Amino acid sequence: MRSLDIRAWVLSLTFLVIVLGTWEFAVQVPETTEAQSEYELLMGGAEQEARIPPPSAIAVRAWEELSNPFYDAGPNDKGIGIQLGYSIYRVLSGFFLAVIIALPVGFLIGMSPLMYRALNPYIQLLRPISPLAWMPLALFVIKDSETSAIFVIFICSIWPMLLNTAFGVANVREDWINVARTHELSPLRTAFTVILPAAAPTILTGMRISIGIAWLVIVAAEMLVGGTGIGYYVWNEWNNLDLTSVIFSILMIGVVGMLLDLMLTAATKLVQYEE
Repeated sequence: MRSLDIRAWVLSLTFLVIVLGTWEFAVQVPETTEAQSEYELLMGGAEQEARIPPPSAIAVRAWEELSNPFYDAGPNDKGIGIQLGYSIYRVLSGFFLAVIIALPVGFLIGMSPLMYRALNPYIQLLRPISPLAWMPLALFVIKDSETSAIFVIFICSIWPMLLNTAFGVANVREDWINVARTHELSPLRTAFTVILPAAAPTILTGMRISIGIAWLVIVAAEMLVGGTGIGYYVWNEWNNLDLTSVIFSILMIGVVGMLLDLMLTAATKLVQYEE
């Protein structure tokens, strides 16, 4: 297994070197011996065609941004650390609000076929609605962009957790429930000592899906409402025609999303068990 991991890392790094090397040489501006006008120098060369910046330029920008990630030079000029901090705060706020609602409701509909049949039509009606479709209504009702963004995270995070919780609870082995009844455990104690440990891997899988969706949505939401956050940072740099910063911020979005997923993956491994 260790040999397989080493070979996988080597192959992965080889792919990375090939892609970055191809990218670097493919976007180089052709050299010209003719004198360039002031406009051509400003645009980065004699060619009028816009070019994606090479990886070397993005690496330089990443060093500049990450060397001082928490600077604050005004409303439209904040460091990447501050912008990511705002986004992570909104995501976690909406996510944990969804946890508070999704877990007990998921337990309820997972343990009660009656409640499942009663609530399932509403769940299936609301679940497919795009989270961003809620943003105009949230802005009108709440009248605060920060709280509206948190609400959108909440509404998109709740469904995977709720459904996975209900599925995990409903599929706990009947033998274990019968053993709890034999020992005359109360329904509450049965839920916490038998059903919750058995359903925990499925619940955490739903939470993992939810945090990924929430991170996707917050970037789009911040592009709409503006102000602060990594989504606003991307949009602001695009308006400044700074593609280097745009690509750097996209990479940072991917890194943070990967870290959030890895944390929940590690939590999922902690609750795995063998029968």
